[in-house]
Amino acid sequence: MRYSKALIPTVKEVPNDAEIPSHRLMIRAGLMRKLASGTYTYLPAGWKVLSKIMNIVRQEMNKSGAQEILMPAVQPLELWQQTGRDVAYGETMCKFTDRHGRENVLAPTAEEVVTHVAAAELNSYKQLPFNIYQISFKFRDEFRPRFGVLRSREFIMKDAYSFHADAESLEETYQIMYNTYKSIFERCGVKYVIVEAEAGEMGGSGSHQFTVPCENGEDIIVYTQDGEYAANLEKAPVDALPKQEAVEAGEIEEVHTPNVGSIDSVCALLKAEPKELIKTILYSCDDETIAVLVRGDHDVNEEKLTQAVSGKRLELASEDIVKKVTNAEVGFAGPIGIEEKVDKVFVDQAVSVMATAIAGANKTDYHIKNVVPGRDFALYSAKTAVIDARNAVEGDTLDGKKLLFRRGIEVGQVFKLGTKYSSKLDCSFLDVNGKSQIALMGCYGIGINRIMASAIEVSHDENGIIWPINIAPFEVVIVPVGKEDENAAAEKIYSELTEQNIDCLLDDRNARGGVKFKDADLLGVPVRITIGKKSLAEGLVEIKLRREEDSVKVPLEEAAAKVAEIVSNLKAELA
Repeated sequence: MRYSKALIPTVKEVPNDAEIPSHRLMIRAGLMRKLASGTYTYLPAGWKVLSKIMNIVRQEMNKSGAQEILMPAVQPLELWQQTGRDVAYGETMCKFTDRHGRENVLAPTAEEVVTHVAAAELNSYKQLPFNIYQISFKFRDEFRPRFGVLRSREFIMKDAYSFHADAESLEETYQIMYNTYKSIFERCGVKYVIVEAEAGEMGGSGSHQFTVPCENGEDIIVYTQDGEYAANLEKAPVDALPKQEAVEAGEIEEVHTPNVGSIDSVCALLKAEPKELIKTILYSCDDETIAVLVRGDHDVNEEKLTQAVSGKRLELASEDIVKKVTNAEVGFAGPIGIEEKVDKVFVDQAVSVMATAIAGANKTDYHIKNVVPGRDFALYSAKTAVIDARNAVEGDTLDGKKLLFRRGIEVGQVFKLGTKYSSKLDCSFLDVNGKSQIALMGCYGIGINRIMASAIEVSHDENGIIWPINIAPFEVVIVPVGKEDENAAAEKIYSELTEQNIDCLLDDRNARGGVKFKDADLLGVPVRITIGKKSLAEGLVEIKLRREEDSVKVPLEEAAAKVAEIVSNLKAELA
């Protein structure tokens, strides 16, 4: 590709709404342009990166035995109603009614559609197992799109779905996909960790998440100091905290706390620390209301809570429900007497071992001091249970080992779905004995855009992107700095490298050398060949790797062969 013919509109200015390096650099390097909130147009260089990622994904998926299909982006709402996920996705799902009055959704994922397809085609156990996948756009109406393509409304996903006659077959394919994902991310040149994960709204019996450790990641990875265990924050269990030493608490004491419904304001007024408070949080769970008690310095882990209610959909209770249950404004809910007003109470283990605490009084502008768990409210009863209901925090341990935390970007996840979708959409087959059985399913997703962004997040400098060679928009950039002789030498090298199928960008623009160098660094091309007047007079050209500070000079006649060797070695590193 000749730069003079390419649409690579680099810019110096940092976009005002770009919060993280990948977003800033994808705009500045001319990879994409924003169309609307959370949606982007990919320009030629950006699309080349995505295409290279998709090709790697496609090659590895095909090698694993998966077969590629393509499903519609517009899906009947009826399918989602059959599984109940129209409610689970809520306002994140984009719905519309067509001219015939039919209700549809823009695909946020494709479990329902692929199960519908399989149900129509699957008859016998002899057809199983099979694994089908697609690479396509998805749409989720995120409330707050941010971080460029890391939290966008429209994105490209590779989603695969496997169907099985038994658990052993599902486990086998799950492991194949697990290893396939490792190959994909290694070939893409992004360093990753694999952590245990909650299945969330996907459901199922097991899941692993592939995460790129990164300061700007939205996910939090929790791991033991010895590296023996790692999980995302939603999954990570914690050791039970020891029972606090008993104190003479005295009787409960009602305290006037006007206009101080938050933890911080209560602590300031009562000169207490958050760990001395109990938060009582109400949730709606289908047609029930549940209460969750956590310490003031802890947060409810909604994934753990979802497991405790057998996967039912949870959402924070509305203000009206809170007022009805507590007879108070929001911010003053408390544990005393709450059991009689709700369907279930979950007490976090850290609350159960508190010696004494401050809590809401279920009365507007009032809190209660000297609350003793087990004395003033039940810990175990027909409606109350003690569980691990919170996020892990600094200072927690697991099996006696200190837990550490770091951020990361989720780039892929694999799930054992079981029969969650196949049972609801009647995806069945006749087994060897002629009896009808529900198929087991697995699901395997990869965020194509997220691979692109995470590669930039973990590999850039003040000058621009530093791409892994397998997904770079160009493998080599040739920069002639001068007149006719330099341009002729550049054409010679360009021709020789192109003949070897090396992806080259020839910067043939009528621009200063400094401009060309800045654009090459911004774009992140892994190998740069500079042809300058002084070096060329000595029969030499300069070769520099984007990731390294120093360059080397080689004879003009050997330049193409040397660069081809460098490109080959860079690719071998990712093999």
